[in-house]
Amino acid sequence: MSIESTIRNHLEEVARECNSDLAPLTDDLLLTKSGLDSLGWAIVVTRLEEALGVDPFAELEQSHFPTTLGDFVRIYEDAAT
Repeated sequence: MSIESTIRNHLEEVARECNSDLAPLTDDLLLTKSGLDSLGWAIVVTRLEEALGVDPFAELEQSHFPTTLGDFVRIYEDAAT
């Protein structure tokens, strides 16, 4: 399974568990408009660290945090290489 599909699967799973209405998962989707709150995103990031074995946010500067789903996916893809 690709990193992108793993991320999308975890987003959908957490949205179901949190009873959140997840927006369509497009690359240009703003993370703040995804339908997940900060707790939902924390759960996603924790599960992705477990599933992918990387925490790309540990070394990111505040100014480099992703704003779109496409940015979020690229950060994980870059960290996994």
